[in-house]
Amino acid sequence: MTGSVSAAAGTGPDGMRAARHLARWLGLAATPTFAIMAASTAVLGDGAADMLCAGQGSVLGGMVPMYLLMSAFHSGAWLKLIAERRLRPS
Repeated sequence: MTGSVSAAAGTGPDGMRAARHLARWLGLAATPTFAIMAASTAVLGDGAADMLCAGQGSVLGGMVPMYLLMSAFHSGAWLKLIAERRLRPS
């Protein structure tokens, strides 16, 4: 079975470098994606999707708080990027 995943995650240094680069970009994509999902659910949501979310009646019940929490939990990649840029000499 050969495919783009097996080629990107090859055993050589180039494959490992490509896999790390891809993982970094995926990590950076998660936070804004969840933030956009939270905003669109808050604006366009009709409440039907909230019925699927566990935790009804709690403070964190509903899809919007869940997306905001997921956005916050995935913000580590952005914080790391900001820290690296500040530590880099000008």
